[in-house]
Amino acid sequence: MTDLAELPAVAECSVAGCSYNDHSHCHAAAVTVGGTGADATCATFIPLTVKGGLDKVLTHVGACQRSDCLHNDHLECGAASVRIGGAEAECLTFEHA
Repeated sequence: MTDLAELPAVAECSVAGCSYNDHSHCHAAAVTVGGTGADATCATFIPLTVKGGLDKVLTHVGACQRSDCLHNDHLECGAASVRIGGAEAECLTFEHA
């Protein structure tokens, strides 16, 4: 991948407690997927009451720290898009390689 347009979009985020979430749309410029073990989580998640992010943005996956994911290619996500959800801001697109 060489530019932002090629990175997978965050198609949905259902984590209501995240500062970047606004009506199931992520307003961070990019997210990082991290976590350990069976938990692939959104490392950009910030549980604050103050809203963060940009007014108009199509959020992308900027980095993926889960080298054990089927979609990971040199620490970049190769999925068409990702979904973030669950109580722990989990990457619902994560698949073990």
